[in-house]
Amino acid sequence: MRACVVHGAGDLRVDEVAPVAPEPGQVAVDVAFGGICGSDLHYYHDGRVGDFQVVEPMILGHEVSGRVALVGDDADAPPPGAPVAIHPATPCDDCRECREGRRNVCGRTRYLGSAARVPHVQGGFAQRIVVPAGQVRPLPPGVPLRLAALAEPLSVALHAVRRAGEVRGRRVLVTGAGPIGCLVVAALRQAGAAEVVVSDLVDEALALATRVGATATVHAGDQAAWPEVADVAIEASGAPAGLADCVRTVRRAGTVVMLGMLPPGEVGFVASTVITRELDLVGTFRFDTEFDTALALLASGLDVEPIITHTVPLTDARAAFDLAGDRTSASKVLLDLAS
Repeated sequence: MRACVVHGAGDLRVDEVAPVAPEPGQVAVDVAFGGICGSDLHYYHDGRVGDFQVVEPMILGHEVSGRVALVGDDADAPPPGAPVAIHPATPCDDCRECREGRRNVCGRTRYLGSAARVPHVQGGFAQRIVVPAGQVRPLPPGVPLRLAALAEPLSVALHAVRRAGEVRGRRVLVTGAGPIGCLVVAALRQAGAAEVVVSDLVDEALALATRVGATATVHAGDQAAWPEVADVAIEASGAPAGLADCVRTVRRAGTVVMLGMLPPGEVGFVASTVITRELDLVGTFRFDTEFDTALALLASGLDVEPIITHTVPLTDARAAFDLAGDRTSASKVLLDLAS
């Protein structure tokens, strides 16, 4: 079978890899669609994401949907042919964090397409993958496989909004209108935020944010147009300047949620402002049970499909990654692994 494999910085290939049969408790899934994430782009361009560095060939991808192909012995899973989405994480369920209900920060978790450990955890951009049955979720009626590829990034957005606390009736600033930022907008409006102001440097991205629910947008370079104050700010760009804008704009005793993956190492910001305004700075990382919530919201009609701008065959994976990196042309780019 074919798979999209990163071998190092700038070295992305469509390789032939050997298929794997499911062992007891596992499920083989024929992958239909996979969404290219910002972390996939970092692995492609930089050979790393934060402190996670590629040291061996790794199949990328963790935003995938498909159909059950084979079910291993003793696996509680949908039958062959059933459409499914794949939760990409397998926490240990034994550490302190897991026992306290913080499974998304389990230090022993295995996450599809991640170089956090060696050997790396191979990802979902392959025509057939094998995962523990517990990671397989049947699709609710009415959710097509193409849309189901958004369940993973929507889960990230839902977890970030959850970390923000109560947003109903409030004004929220979102810095960054990439796919995750736009999904945060949709999640905020679904949670009852009265105003969602979005900043970005790319006009096309801001236009897309408006389509999924932003009540106002502002060009990040136009300081005169910034909102005077926000109750909550969610940093979704991964840029230090975005974090600084959040700290500067949020109200006294407000909350700043740090979602975008900032560059490795120390990042400067005005810490005195955090102290004198008594701000809450909150980290947010991946998700857990929000995956099931995301599927339910997609089934209920949450309108996030505009975020999917392109679908590209697996054979053209490198072109798809280059397209996904062009924010003036694309938002979420899907790989079609069944073609």
